[in-house]
Amino acid sequence: MKEATGELNMTVITVVAIAAVAAFFYAFVWPSIKTTIQRNNKCANTSYCEQCNGKTCQCYYIDDDGKEAGPITCPDSSSSGGQGTGNNGGNTD
Repeated sequence: MKEATGELNMTVITVVAIAAVAAFFYAFVWPSIKTTIQRNNKCANTSYCEQCNGKTCQCYYIDDDGKEAGPITCPDSSSSGGQGTGNNGGNTD
């Protein structure tokens, strides 16, 4: 009986430890991951970018309703060294 109680205690400790790690992940790590994913989606849906400095650009994106929104700071993806072409080749229509 003592052996069964010891195994039960270890099982409870393991479950509590897993729950603590999961709670830490969802409280501190997941919000950062979620924000990064959302920002990357917005940068991927840019309609045009301007004010590029070689590393970042101020971009305007298409939101979920199909309307233009922004600005949002996105990485400068132009190969011309920051001329504001953004992800859509400078198309502003």
